[in-house]
Amino acid sequence: MAKERQGKSKVSSKGNDKGGKKPYQGKKSFEGKQPNYKKKTTPKPTSKSNSDGIRLNKYISNSGICSRREADMHISIGSVTVNGKVVTEMGYKVQLTDEVRFDGRIINPEKPTYILLNKPKGFLVTTKDEKGRKTVMDLVATATTARVVPVGRLERQTTGLLLFTNDGQLARKLTDPNQKVRKIYHVELDKNLSQADFNKIKDGIHIHGIKHEVDEISWIQGATKREVGIKVSTGSNGMVKAIFEHLSYTVSRLDRVVFAGLTKKDLPRSHWRELTAQEVINLKHL
Repeated sequence: MAKERQGKSKVSSKGNDKGGKKPYQGKKSFEGKQPNYKKKTTPKPTSKSNSDGIRLNKYISNSGICSRREADMHISIGSVTVNGKVVTEMGYKVQLTDEVRFDGRIINPEKPTYILLNKPKGFLVTTKDEKGRKTVMDLVATATTARVVPVGRLERQTTGLLLFTNDGQLARKLTDPNQKVRKIYHVELDKNLSQADFNKIKDGIHIHGIKHEVDEISWIQGATKREVGIKVSTGSNGMVKAIFEHLSYTVSRLDRVVFAGLTKKDLPRSHWRELTAQEVINLKHL
């Protein structure tokens, strides 16, 4: 993948626990005699965590706390919590977006990594697609060996800024509605937006009894009245589309140009770059 430089950031193009053994099946014999016993079994883990998660004892071990065997002991005595709940189940699997605490302290099995992508159309914002469709993970495949995940969502045909990280604490912060993280969208419509509808959006639109408000709306300088800028700190890109569709407009293009203070400057479509140390500090102090 070709890489470009922006300051100190780099830019590139897309790009166990042992369970018990199964009981003896009884079809083979030793020296012609059928054994009359069954080997002891250990119940299989009942965790409902995603199959592509990481075992909790490995997560702890990778974070440098202790060995896997020692981690099992700490898990069994209730020293570990996942998303605020004590987990004592052997073989429990967690996701990198989960908050794992050891004796009350948040731990992370990998070096914190932060990748910013300028997403093109046609890519699903998910880590895996059972139908084999293109996902944003294909675009950042060469960015890092860390197990990063996308922060929040963008619809398949929505373009623009998408952040990836393995910093679960920051990911939760940036997707928490109470944090009011600022996002700016460039919206292109199928026809000119009337002044009356412009004012309605500015004042807040009621859809199915719920009021949807934007922080700011403005015409795009030098463009036709089919193009507007929308700033929101609550809701999603889906809400932006819903507002215009409620007023009988079709959104032909939706592009997220600002996310949590990050911009697309010098970041071409389908390219990614690492965040600078200062950008990470800014995100953590939002």
